[in-house]
Amino acid sequence: MSFKVVIPARYASERLPGKPLLEIQGKPMLQRTWEQACSSSADQVIIATDDSRVAEVATNFGADCTMTSETHRSGTERAYEVAQQSRWESGTVVVNVQGDEPLIPPEAINLVADNLQANPVAGIATLCEKIAREQEHVDPNAVKVVFDRDGFAHYFSRSCIPFSKGGKCPDRYRHIGIYAYRVETLSQFVGWPISALEASESLEQLRALENGVKVHVDKWEEPMPAGVDTYEDLELIRRLFSET
Repeated sequence: MSFKVVIPARYASERLPGKPLLEIQGKPMLQRTWEQACSSSADQVIIATDDSRVAEVATNFGADCTMTSETHRSGTERAYEVAQQSRWESGTVVVNVQGDEPLIPPEAINLVADNLQANPVAGIATLCEKIAREQEHVDPNAVKVVFDRDGFAHYFSRSCIPFSKGGKCPDRYRHIGIYAYRVETLSQFVGWPISALEASESLEQLRALENGVKVHVDKWEEPMPAGVDTYEDLELIRRLFSET
């Protein structure tokens, strides 16, 4: 298995300015995420940023870092620029790991890369986990996904899907935002305009589905550690690291 990891890292954040560089037990959050990615089976891990402060810190802790455009609207676009600059071949598998995931299991990174390579008809691979907490069923921040018996996504939504019209509802699954792409899929994806469903749900992966890309979804059987979106998330992660 051969694959690359790209970690997009923007300095700007409405809720947590300078988020990649916020400290967790003596190390920047970005370094914690990078260390997890380096523990995967990836043959290369690159941090992609548009900010010199992030680049300087990343270089100082030993990471490969690529400067990318300030105009990118998403980490996917940033990952594709890295692929272009690195001149990766069209079949190269790229795993996009968000920079605010300091506890992401290396095994999860390996799994999405493995799944993409095991499913040649898929253009993207991602993960989900069974929803265990009742409030997540109706929480729009918990993105739900439904998929067929072979693991290919039908739809992603912030709404409660599948809907239960009386009787026992099937298990619901929360989407985990880690993606593996082939470079050729990334190239197509960034060339497509924002789709109607994507704009409605504010979910980038719907652009792929609307353009006929098969998205493979595998189940992650253990509770996935939370990322950092808010100050409360950051404090929770800091407590977890202080206890280990």
